[in-house]
Amino acid sequence: MYTSFAEKLSEPDLIDLGNNIYVVRFEVMKVTSVRAAVRDLLDRGVIRRGQTLVDSSSGIYGHALALVCRELGLKCHIFASIAVDAAIRTQLKYLGATYTQVPPSGDDGLQHDQETRVRLVHAYLKDNPDAYWMQQYHDDVHYIGYESVANSVVKELGSQDLTLVGGVGTGASTSAMARYLRQAGCDARVIGIQPFGSRSFGSEAIPLDGFIIAGIGSGIRFGNIDYRAYDDIHWINFDVSAAGCRHLLSTTGVFAGLSAGAGWQVARHVRANEPTGGPVVFLAADPGHRYVDRVFPPDGPIEDDPDYRPRIITDLADMTGPWCAMDWTRRSYDVQDDLPVYPLRA
Repeated sequence: MYTSFAEKLSEPDLIDLGNNIYVVRFEVMKVTSVRAAVRDLLDRGVIRRGQTLVDSSSGIYGHALALVCRELGLKCHIFASIAVDAAIRTQLKYLGATYTQVPPSGDDGLQHDQETRVRLVHAYLKDNPDAYWMQQYHDDVHYIGYESVANSVVKELGSQDLTLVGGVGTGASTSAMARYLRQAGCDARVIGIQPFGSRSFGSEAIPLDGFIIAGIGSGIRFGNIDYRAYDDIHWINFDVSAAGCRHLLSTTGVFAGLSAGAGWQVARHVRANEPTGGPVVFLAADPGHRYVDRVFPPDGPIEDDPDYRPRIITDLADMTGPWCAMDWTRRSYDVQDDLPVYPLRA
């Protein structure tokens, strides 16, 4: 029996989708990282019960932090992007969290208000010096919760010839999964997914396509990405990801968000090119409810599979949509920008 709803949500389901493709399906993926991070900070005396935890979020991180604060006796304030919808705002309210929703800035659309939100976090900390900034974009304390997930994957599927596919976002979750899979003796090939327009892997010069995939792209430099964890990077636009969502639902029954749709596309591409290869596991961070209007229109196609395939590139300068991929070879990367580099602690 679980001791709390947050504990239940922190444990994903590993589902066999056939053809040696598997999904690690989360209800709210960030609960896995947030719950372990907050418990670790409490255990080490870095934070205390009753204190206010604050951070920036485009959706599920804010929900997760509010849920964990409710469970563990802390307060919570979220600087939310415009992508945070009414369903998440309602849950924040009833969980006792407060939030400030930040409108999009400039031409960068829904995702690229991260610098604005982080700047507002700093202003909040000046006015509330007892608050603690969780730093989901920078602190690898958010890795901890994925150790048990990685160990579970190795236990179920073994350690030979495994490929992990998932959105990069911050360093959690794919950087974290890479760390713990490899510590468990599984030298997994790790494929990271990025939307166009993200700074983390050099696609910031590619125009956004109207709805950047919330949660897996970066508008600022993220401090907890381990670039050397990734063997390949795939850049995927909204249309390819949305088609993946529809195909995933109609062929497997899995109702999941845009990052999972992108993951399904990549997983199927890997399997098509390596039909006798080892297990391919992709991450599904959240269900598809918040994407219904844009991704699952009632008058749209039931099984939309326009046969998208990636263009393989060897240089970032050759990047192009709607989908391209590059052999990353676990190398480092220095994000090129003139935005502020925020300290780990204000």
